[in-house]
Amino acid sequence: MKKFWQDRRSGGLVDRPENNRDSYERDRARIIHSAAFRRLQSKTQVLGVSDGDFHRTRLTHSMEVAQIGKGIVTHLEGKNRYLPPVDLIEAISLAHDIGHPPFGHGGELALNTMMEEWGGFEGNGQTLRLLSKLEAHTPGFGLNLTRRTLLGVIKYPVNYSLLLKKDTKGYSSNKIHPPKCYHDSELDVTDWIFSPLPKSDIDLFTTYIHPTESKVGKTIYHSLDTSIMELADDISYAVHDFEDGVALKLIHSDVWKDVEDRVDTTWMKKMGLDNIKNDLFSRDINAHHLRKSAIGGLVHALIISSYIEDVPGFESPIFSYKATLTPNAKKLLDVLKEITTMYIIKSQAGQTIEFKGRHVVTKLFEAFSSDPEMLMPKDFVTVYKNQETKSDSMRVICDYISGMSDAYAGKIYSRLFIPGSGTAFDLL
Repeated sequence: MKKFWQDRRSGGLVDRPENNRDSYERDRARIIHSAAFRRLQSKTQVLGVSDGDFHRTRLTHSMEVAQIGKGIVTHLEGKNRYLPPVDLIEAISLAHDIGHPPFGHGGELALNTMMEEWGGFEGNGQTLRLLSKLEAHTPGFGLNLTRRTLLGVIKYPVNYSLLLKKDTKGYSSNKIHPPKCYHDSELDVTDWIFSPLPKSDIDLFTTYIHPTESKVGKTIYHSLDTSIMELADDISYAVHDFEDGVALKLIHSDVWKDVEDRVDTTWMKKMGLDNIKNDLFSRDINAHHLRKSAIGGLVHALIISSYIEDVPGFESPIFSYKATLTPNAKKLLDVLKEITTMYIIKSQAGQTIEFKGRHVVTKLFEAFSSDPEMLMPKDFVTVYKNQETKSDSMRVICDYISGMSDAYAGKIYSRLFIPGSGTAFDLL
């Protein structure tokens, strides 16, 4: 890969004696030590962080994605000369959810609705914003990561306003559900990321399915690194969140019939998955190791079913290839994702979490936007007052709320709206 992939927006690096780390090791370290990464320990994955201490949070999910991403790169080693180094794929994977707000999908929907007139909100877009501008490492440049790491976290390489639904009069509209995108406020960052690339590659990479009156637009392409991270994310979501559902008795053994009916039995046997049902759903309190072994078997089968596929039309190698799964593995992944969605996300418990999140975040946004100078912390007030446009000022409020953990947002909500639930002197 060309040297420009290791460039940083600020230019140079702090020169420390005997620092032998390469650029991507430094990126991974900056992400791990960032405040936004630590806050993931108290942010919802699919089940609320206050509803138990077994299931995944955004932090543990991100760590598992990094481990699976490393496994995919290791499996594919020697099969493509352009694969990312392990440190790089770990950095991208650890950072991929860092911009998601409190209360998961519910918080995202609320912020997007409240920001409708001011550029909207989307969790993946906020990830790029945090890494490139907001995190405290290099003033004005966020964590000041390398060009390739920033490209890797861009799951959807088109900006928000281009993907909005259009009403019958041609006006952009996006009630509640945001398009998958990056924010318009980071166009300067993406321009820098793409700047060394051939114009033909940029034009193709940023093509998209145009929005209609009923649907938002949709991006088409990923970089090679992003495709590996995305595959690792899907495996973690499908298998580990499935495990959470089983452990919490939201998913029962009868749903495994969907896997048996829809996934090729010969392939399942070849992968050693033909007899794992009893291990997955055992209720023997002394047999947790059986379920863990079965979950490990599912993850392993999906990792070793990954391969590199050519993507035609690009000049740059980082766009010319993508990681994907064999058809049988893809079917297994899809079935597990459908089960997880149906029995966890769309369950009464999951919907209650989403409703609560939307309510709390909406009320916080209404409060802070009504009098930001009175209610926001001094450092955010300073940034707020220095903005030149209303959209930029509202974005500061959005940044503040989206950075909150579930617990912190709940405490602020209680202090503002529930009499007797805290005083101004309580530490938060």
